[in-house]
Amino acid sequence: MEYRKIGSVDDPYFAKMHRLMGEAFPPEEVLAFDLWKEPLLDLTIQVYVAVLDGEVVGATEYRYRPEFAVAMTDFTIVGRPGLGIGRFLLVQREAHLRQLEAESGTASLGMFAEIYDPSLAEPETGVAAGRVSPMHPAVRREVLSHLGFKKLDLDYVHPSWDHEGKAVKGLDFCFRPADETRDALPASLPVGFLRWYYAALPNKPQEWHEMMARLEARESVRLLPI
Repeated sequence: MEYRKIGSVDDPYFAKMHRLMGEAFPPEEVLAFDLWKEPLLDLTIQVYVAVLDGEVVGATEYRYRPEFAVAMTDFTIVGRPGLGIGRFLLVQREAHLRQLEAESGTASLGMFAEIYDPSLAEPETGVAAGRVSPMHPAVRREVLSHLGFKKLDLDYVHPSWDHEGKAVKGLDFCFRPADETRDALPASLPVGFLRWYYAALPNKPQEWHEMMARLEARESVRLLPI
């Protein structure tokens, strides 16, 4: 299996990755094909795919922000079961993040992630995140809990990536602390990070602004089990 960086929409593996995203995530969570052109040119955004026999069988996007001393995993897709794709992506990503951390001369506080709440899955299929079976919300949540992620104690909402300004619910904003004994974060950390992270989306719903105002009014935010 090959860990391959995607740096352009012209990369033939990008089209395959984008197709896989459409199978794994609901439409409001997938940035349109043409809108990927500029993000892929941003050297701080890391987009990698797992390639097996010429096909994209997994993908991950992440970044390390030294100004906050935190990483963010934007998404991880396991396209097929039984191939060890999830473990492969994790090992490759963690090694790269350690490299980015060392290059920046900072010590990471941990990693943020948005994680689906399986209780809000579609009742008929049990799947809120697409047609790829390893991507079932309950499976992903348990795996991420096993890796040490905890949810921030807030009612989370984020702007839709389709640029329509809709409020996307059904997810928790989570954090995997480098210090496993940490049970809270200064509220200024998620506030600063989320304002930076969603600066690329000019249309934000009122629910997002209200959530941010509530978060800014707090000194700290608890980290709870998922």
